[in-house]
Amino acid sequence: MGLYDRYLALRVRRAEESPPAVIAVVLTERDLLEQGAYDHLEALLSWAFEYGADRIILYVSVLDDRVIPTLERSLEDLDVAQEVAIRGPGDSSRTDAPIQASLGLGGKHEFATTVESLAEQVEAGQLSAEAITEHDLEAHLVFPDEPDLVIKTGAERLSDFLIWQSVYSELYFTDVNWRNLRKRDYLRALLDYFDRQRRYGS
Repeated sequence: MGLYDRYLALRVRRAEESPPAVIAVVLTERDLLEQGAYDHLEALLSWAFEYGADRIILYVSVLDDRVIPTLERSLEDLDVAQEVAIRGPGDSSRTDAPIQASLGLGGKHEFATTVESLAEQVEAGQLSAEAITEHDLEAHLVFPDEPDLVIKTGAERLSDFLIWQSVYSELYFTDVNWRNLRKRDYLRALLDYFDRQRRYGS
């Protein structure tokens, strides 16, 4: 670790604010198809847990569903100590694994599937439509955690990811491309997070 990285790390460790417990990282299939991408991903995951994260959610936007099996196999083979749970299009089972990966399972689809499930319960007489609350909806989401910090590399543009869960998340955009993301860039994201006054919609 270089001198500047040590300086940033010291600032993060000495910060009075609590580090983000749940971090979401938005990637593309192209990011993970580049040479060395998974070594880079393993490094990012180690940085996140080293600096206080309890859970990491990875969203990989997918343009061609044919690459999903390849991406899934590679994610399953990550050399990490924590459990990795992978969800793709059509999956509806919840996960609370320390590392969660979404392969093309967008927020709109997740939300629509949740509403459909609640409607089926109403139709079956198991649930009253008038009694449905946001907690009922949240109980059916595939990814139940609300990220404290969402990191998007490469462009200032949101994607179809965790559209319900991230409503109060802090968003951090960096023009550094995924393949060039360094530990110092991750530490800068944390310091930026510490500098914000979270309002949770108020």
